[in-house]
This record gives sequence, structure tokens and C-alpha cells, in this order.
Amino acid sequence: MSRKNGWDAILGELERRRTQSWIMGGAEKVARQHQAGKLDARQRLDRFFDSGTFYEIGGFVGTLTPEGSPPAPADGLVAGFGKVEGRPVLAAAEDFTVLGGSIGDGAADKRYRLTQLAAQERVPLVFMLEGAGHRLTNTHAGRRPNDLQGLAELSGQVPMVCLVMGASAGHGALTAPLSDFVVMTAQAALFAAGPPLVKAAIGEDVSKEALGGPQIHVAESGVAHNLAADDEEAILMARRYLSYFPGNAWSQAPHMHGPDTGPRDLDGILDLIDPNPRKAYRMRPVLELLVDAGSLFEVQPRFGACVVTALARLGGHSVALVANDPSVMAGTINADGADKVTHFLDVAGAFHLPVIFLADNPGVMGGTAAERQGTLRHAARMFAAQHRLRVPKLHVTLRKAFGFGSSIMAMNPFDGQTLSLAFPAVTLGAMPVASVAATAKLDAATEARIAAEQAGGGYQVANLLGYDDVIDPRQLRNALLHGLELARGRTGSPCGPVRSQGILP
Repeated sequence: MSRKNGWDAILGELERRRTQSWIMGGAEKVARQHQAGKLDARQRLDRFFDSGTFYEIGGFVGTLTPEGSPPAPADGLVAGFGKVEGRPVLAAAEDFTVLGGSIGDGAADKRYRLTQLAAQERVPLVFMLEGAGHRLTNTHAGRRPNDLQGLAELSGQVPMVCLVMGASAGHGALTAPLSDFVVMTAQAALFAAGPPLVKAAIGEDVSKEALGGPQIHVAESGVAHNLAADDEEAILMARRYLSYFPGNAWSQAPHMHGPDTGPRDLDGILDLIDPNPRKAYRMRPVLELLVDAGSLFEVQPRFGACVVTALARLGGHSVALVANDPSVMAGTINADGADKVTHFLDVAGAFHLPVIFLADNPGVMGGTAAERQGTLRHAARMFAAQHRLRVPKLHVTLRKAFGFGSSIMAMNPFDGQTLSLAFPAVTLGAMPVASVAATAKLDAATEARIAAEQAGGGYQVANLLGYDDVIDPRQLRNALLHGLELARGRTGSPCGPVRSQGILP
């Protein structure tokens, strides 16, 4: 029966206008998106949030347009909030089916609104990119502060994740380097200017893949952190990444109960690590054995591979891991590795995750190429980042640590470590004696004496309390659990955003 007070017509109009936003760019364009093996913007958000929790905001933006202009549903940006593993999160997805996902004036305001809501309500923010940057028809008349300013101010207050799920250019692409964690799909590309603009500006004829595909940004530039096969994997990766972090810098990461959160001996570690410091081994199996079963999540595995950065749980608590990988350049730290670690440490420190350093390296990379790349400055930045940490720091020297390579891995006595450990028979020194004996013109007796001192360095340093303990490698997990328990009073206390002073190198 029709309501006599006029509500039927009013609600009918509301439903019509809402439906107009939901159709995105129309059935044909949405079908093309699916045929390309990609989810549409609304599907991406539906998959990201817990079922039934998504609440859209700004859905009517773009529905009222100048006379003669077609509507732009949601102005090409579907946005809102919902829950991920029961916790509130804000997210937005560029809609490529609406004007190529370009950013209109309304969508620009919506992006900025999201940064303000994230700061105000203290919840994580996720952007899903596939768009052409600012729309040429934008007027920008009387614009308020933009989303890039909002993202810069939001940094370190809440976790920020960016998923690049298609070609992303110009203003929209800048969301990625301003985020904490960036995932690209196999079909993604990221660039300041797309191939046509590059051709017009500098005459370079290049495909979007060669210009800014995953091979460029995941493996070479380091702008993106992880590669996903498709949209579904990227979304799962974002959900998992957020699970290691608190919702904001005013809180602590959630504790996860499970069957593997207690002490246990690492019986297999002696088979993984050869005590001979000249024999390579892969670090990832060691980390898998060390942490709670199934909890290791590597960040940026294809870039700066000489060092592994990973999130994990130890005793059910979130931790950040920084570990040299002796299977890559013997674990020598180069510019890319140092750059990767510096960003990783900044994120871990901002959200109060304890950091565990596992050192096994012969130092910082030398040579003409390394000097041209500014390796010293990158290494100095990494050193400053680890020194500035105010979270629990736990250091372990596994086999070797020479020169500045030991310092940037937090092997600095009385520098705020909660616990500093060494395996027996670690080799320490300013530099490996075998590498410099001839240059230093050492006689055989002196070389033998220094080599013996370096090989017994762990006990010498422990004698001066540079190490708190020298441990059986099989007790590594249990020793670290003790260290985390010691720091529990600090990690359970009230906290807030970290504000660092000084200039990084």
C-alpha cells in the first residue's frame, strides 16, 4: 500500500540515484574489466573487507554534473570503511571503468576526506590504484589541501597500504611512495607520466610494462614492496600485512593465540647454518624455523636481497625481523639493502613492533660501483634509523660481523638493546684479516694471532658485556622469547606517535 505522506516517491528517487552510482562505468566497461582478469572497484572492496561490513561514503559524488555532461558514478573513486579481521579500516578503489579512473575535483576531495577521517578516527587507510591521474577537465577553483598533503601528515599515525592493480599514473601514482607498504599485481604499472607523455616529452618510445611495471618497481627501483599474481592475492596480502600492526600509533599490535607460541628448541638449526663463516646458507629457512609456525611474512623480497626484512610472530606477538642473507653476496650490505631496511625500521618503530636483528655479514659493500651508488650514505641512514628506534631491540650475531656492517645491524653495546646475543665461534673485527693481511703487511705470526682473536671475538666481547650471553643456536627462539618478556612492561604501556628529531644522512 502506498504511503500517503509522500515517502514512496522520495525513497524511490534515492534508490534510483544510488543505483546510478552502483553501475560504475556501465555493463560493457565492467565486463571488459573482468575479461582482462581484474576485479572491478566494488569487487575489490568487497573482497578486502569482512563480509557485509563495507559502508560507502561519497557515493553520490559525480552524479550531479554540468548540463550536457554524463554523470561520473562516485566520480571514479569508490570509498568507505568496514572491518578487516574485526577491526575498522578505511579504503578507496579507483574505478577504471569511469573515465579511466581519473581523479575529478569531487574524487580529489574524497581522497583528502579519507586522510582526514583516518587521522581523526585513528584507523588504517588503504588505496587501490588503477587510474590516469588528474582529470584534464578539473577546475581546482578554491581547492582545499589535497590528499598528498593529507598522506604526508598521516604518516606514522596509522598504517597505510597501497595496492597497484593496473596502470596508475600522475597524481594517483604518488599515493604509492607515500604509503608504508605497496603491492603491485602482475598487470600493474606505476609511473609519473605514462608512455604517450614520455614520448611527447623526451621522445622515448616505451611500453607501460618497461616504463613502470613490476620488474621495474618491485625488483629494481624499490618503490613497490611485494608482487602479487592478481587482485585476489594482493588483497589477501594487504589483509595479512595489517594483521601484524595496531590500528594506530596510540595502541599496540594484537596478540595472536595459536598452537606454536611457546618455547621450543630449534633442533634443525645446526643443519641449516654451517659454522664455517665462508660457507653460504639461506636465511629464510632459518627464520621460518625460528618464528611461530606459518607467521613469517617477508616484505620486499626481490629488492636488496642481501638482507631479509620480514614481519612475523614470536610467542604470539608481532615482531620485525632484519637478517643478513649469506646466500647473497655473503650478506654484504649494499645501497638497496640499506635503503630497504631504513624504511622498514621506520615503519616498525612508528607502530611499536620489537625489532630482532640477525647479523651475519662481512661489512658494507665496497668498490667503485658501490661508491657511485652512495652506499656509505645509505648505510649511514640505516645506522641512524636503528639507533633512533625506541622499541625493544634484540641483536644476535650468528657467525660474522665486520666493521660498520656490525654497527648498522645494531651490534652496538649499550645502545638500547633489550638483549644482545652471540652464537659460539662468531668472527668479529674491523675487517676480515684474510682480506687485508697483504695490504697491512702483516707477518704470518701476526696474521695468525689476529685471526685467532677474530674467531674468538664473541667471548672477548661477552667478557666486556658487549654481549649479554653466548648461546647454543638451538636455544635462539627461547632466548628471544625471554628478551621479549623482559620488554613486555614497555610494550604494554600507553604509547603514541614517534617524533624523531635531526636530519637523516
